[in-house]
Amino acid sequence: MGLVLVVFGTFGAAIVAAGMARQRAAVAADLGALAGAARALDGDAAACASASDLAGRNDGRLVGCHLDGLDVLVTVEVAFTPLPGLTRVAAASARAGPVRG
Repeated sequence: MGLVLVVFGTFGAAIVAAGMARQRAAVAADLGALAGAARALDGDAAACASASDLAGRNDGRLVGCHLDGLDVLVTVEVAFTPLPGLTRVAAASARAGPVRG
């Protein structure tokens, strides 16, 4: 009975780890998009470099960045280990730009 509880507890922890990684990816994508939008007037390379820097500071890896006018679209991945020996990736996308009336 104890082994069953340990197995269920381990899988429950893996599910929680996946949810937390998804949230970390979303935060890194949001902040990266905001950082890129702040540099959108400087061009695609500067905006994406700024987004990549901020995503990296939040334990994310920028896998996609695109400047659409003054909007920046980014995709960030965060690696996590839900179970020993098993590594997965959570991804999130975000868009940031000027307010439109």
